[in-house]
Amino acid sequence: MPPPYRLFRITAVAEALSWTGLLIGMYLKYIPETTEAGVWLFGRLHGALFVAYLVATLWVARVERWSLPRTAVGLLASIPPLFTVLFERWVARRRPVLEGASAATSSVEA
Repeated sequence: MPPPYRLFRITAVAEALSWTGLLIGMYLKYIPETTEAGVWLFGRLHGALFVAYLVATLWVARVERWSLPRTAVGLLASIPPLFTVLFERWVARRRPVLEGASAATSSVEA
């Protein structure tokens, strides 16, 4: 897996996890009104990972020559909770198989 796509994949999952943490933190802050620590921690973490995901998306879009609509959907996937993982899985299924990877798997099968 090339470094741009690897970074994109990691940030997509990390951004989704931080979204989940932030949602749990908001629940704890506003529903039972027990603590603000979750919002304090995950708010900062999610903000940083949100920006990292946007940068990683633009980088992999440029390296892999994504179309403008695919890039736009990738950037917009950062807004709804957990959509970054859905978008990453969608892209992973549509990526071309690398020649080196197919040669390695055929030699293992032989």
